[in-house]
Amino acid sequence: MEFRARDHRLRAIALGTAALLLLGGRAQAQNAGQLRPLCADRPGKATPPCILDAGHVQLEVGLVDFSETNDAGDRDRTFAIGGFELRAGLTRRSEVEVDWTPLILDRNRQAGATTRTSGVGDLMLGFRTALTDPDTQGVMVSVEPFVTAPTATHGLGAGGWTGGVIMPVQAPLPDQLSLTFTPQLASARNADGHGDHAAASAAAALSRPFGPTTLGAELWGLVDDDPQGRTYEASFDLTCAWTPAAAPDLQLDGGVNAGLNRRTPDVEAYVGVSRRF
Repeated sequence: MEFRARDHRLRAIALGTAALLLLGGRAQAQNAGQLRPLCADRPGKATPPCILDAGHVQLEVGLVDFSETNDAGDRDRTFAIGGFELRAGLTRRSEVEVDWTPLILDRNRQAGATTRTSGVGDLMLGFRTALTDPDTQGVMVSVEPFVTAPTATHGLGAGGWTGGVIMPVQAPLPDQLSLTFTPQLASARNADGHGDHAAASAAAALSRPFGPTTLGAELWGLVDDDPQGRTYEASFDLTCAWTPAAAPDLQLDGGVNAGLNRRTPDVEAYVGVSRRF
């Protein structure tokens, strides 16, 4: 299927996203000073332990996410369009999250033949609770169990139910630096499509604000213990996030990830936006 056949869907996603981001802007600007500082899970693979204020929702959208892998002449290119995470604050210390990608375009070239696949991604549901005071100025720790439902188009998702738990940790450092560490333990589908196995990953990120802009760098690694053979992935990532002073409930972001071994996509680049309501 040609990618241009999806133009009408892309326009609908863009218009819907713009409408959600603009809703309630004036009212939110008036009470933003009573809320915690805006804290989005994006950009980057490291997840902050912050909790969304009770009674508020936050929409975080990956407008475009592109990745490419080249291996001995074979090339795989993937575009994820409009992938979003919707967060809702339940109590002072807990929130729920829903994560889904409505459009994925994959182009795979092997032995001179090209195949194209388009569809949707898996649906993730998570519950995050703070293990430390979410308003502390010191070390913050949260825990988040999650489950992934197999809603993806064939070949674009895990291929079955999966789940796991992450434990985001964040600590302030001198000179306005911040260290975020996110270990994760999850179940993953076996490569043959039958059964599950354990997979562990971790991301460590350093970030620092420069006025309304926050720059960061992180290292990420994954160990996948598939019965057909253990595999490793690793990347070095750069991130940038900007929150305009006049709009404290809005964040624009982007990032670039560089694969550090053959199992990891060679490059990944993305831009996104987050909005608290």
